[in-house]
Amino acid sequence: MISLMTEKWLPVRRKTGRIDWIAPCQIVEDDILAFAANRPDFNGALAQMMVGLLQTTSPVNTEGDWEEYVDSPPKAELLQKWFAPFADAFILDGDSARFMQDYSLTAGTECAIDALLIDAAGGSTIDKNTDHFVKRDIFKTMCPHCAATALMTLQTNAPAGGAGNRTSLRGGGPLTTLVVATPSRSLWHDLWLNVKPQRLFLEQGGDAQKTAAHFTFPWLADIAKIQAAGGETQPLQTHPHHVFWAMPRRIRLDFASVQTGQCDICKRESTQLIHRYLTRPQGLNYKGPWRHPFSPYYETKEGWLPVHPQPDGFSYKHWLSWVMGSSHNKKNVQAASIVNYVEGQRRNKTGALRLWVFGYDMDNMKPRCWYETRFPLYQLTDCDRATQKNFHDFVKRLIESAEQAIFYLRQAVKLAWFGDSDLRGDLSFVDKAFWDGTEPDFYRNLEKLIRQAHSENGINEDDSHFLISFGEVWLSVLAKKSLHLFDVDIVGAGAIAQQNPRRIAEAYKGLERNLSGKAIKTILQIPIANQSEDPGKQGKSGSVKKNPKTKK
Repeated sequence: MISLMTEKWLPVRRKTGRIDWIAPCQIVEDDILAFAANRPDFNGALAQMMVGLLQTTSPVNTEGDWEEYVDSPPKAELLQKWFAPFADAFILDGDSARFMQDYSLTAGTECAIDALLIDAAGGSTIDKNTDHFVKRDIFKTMCPHCAATALMTLQTNAPAGGAGNRTSLRGGGPLTTLVVATPSRSLWHDLWLNVKPQRLFLEQGGDAQKTAAHFTFPWLADIAKIQAAGGETQPLQTHPHHVFWAMPRRIRLDFASVQTGQCDICKRESTQLIHRYLTRPQGLNYKGPWRHPFSPYYETKEGWLPVHPQPDGFSYKHWLSWVMGSSHNKKNVQAASIVNYVEGQRRNKTGALRLWVFGYDMDNMKPRCWYETRFPLYQLTDCDRATQKNFHDFVKRLIESAEQAIFYLRQAVKLAWFGDSDLRGDLSFVDKAFWDGTEPDFYRNLEKLIRQAHSENGINEDDSHFLISFGEVWLSVLAKKSLHLFDVDIVGAGAIAQQNPRRIAEAYKGLERNLSGKAIKTILQIPIANQSEDPGKQGKSGSVKKNPKTKK
């Protein structure tokens, strides 16, 4: 029997740099820094699983109880006592309930084991022979430990998979945000930061009266006990802890025909290499007002939906929304509930923090990219509310003005290359170059704004001298970077014999005018001198109107 509660199956990196495998109760060892799987999506899934396990099993009910274990983790023996009542939910093999596998599945479609991996080449890709970058048959076998991690990763991120193959509780490839220390103190500390007092967590959704184990761990019984055939699974049909253990896919690993050899993922030797599994559609169909504690949410006419990574990746334009929440580009975004809680309740207890942000950018069932980064977090809870609001509003202006500058830059590049023609091209690389190029300056200016927030005067809207000066410095950064990208890195990098010098010159002049014009200064609330000509109304010289995505 393979018990994930007792076996040493979690890959971790110790402070010495050594990679080791530990049992779940060993995460309290203070020389463990992070998970160390060979795949970044595995590390993200393991972090969510262990936070979920701690949240599900912890007896801690108050913030004071939580503080007891921040700097002095519980002993491994105590942690094992927390976990022990739930051990039956973490058996990976056998004839009965299995971790993250359908309880009653006995027949279905047979799949190669690599189909558990979100980025594996799909059947259509293989049939069309288009697996150019992610090749078929790379992962023919998995050891039970990697298969368990793959199951957790798939169920947590499940993309669309055809008729009846459900997406995850947060949809296909959700964005995840976890609070971690900087510099990292230990894996335990980072995980524990994201655990709330039990009493508060149980108030946030679901039905805490549904104490039968299968309402938390749906693989412990036939899913019909939660969801009628062809129906939906709403929050009140499950226990609040269910959000960590959602099971949209019906899967059963095949342990009847295991092999001996080396696991294709972790490269360790195993006597139980798995090479296939069974699956059927019509898993749990998550609908309704679910709120996962690790995801930011945005408002729609239908309600609040979890944020998902997009093709442009992560940059500082997301910082405000994912750290503090924001109304931006006509979209209201709320930061993940765990981020709000840590920022509001734990800031004076935790030291310097960062936001670990990760997730798949999915195009329906096709993964385009895995994105991962860490955003700085700043202490503002000791500032008065007016200062906090003014800080939020001013950072919003910095980001909106950057978007306006990108809009001008992109239009200038299009004019230089295509003139007035209807030719279109993918200019997303322009946006990425701009965001990457201005990011260091953004955070340097953000730190200055933080220092001002903590000064005696705070950030006061009446302090026009500071705010105008700050806005002018930022505008100078935007202008300098935009012109440099146009003149040196993008348009200027092309062979002059293949370009139109006059058109390039007109586009450059138009870009200059727009970057010193009314629209971008209005965003930053910089006084506008009387001008005989409004740059926002220029024509073919390269100027453009306001960015339609920027709310004024």
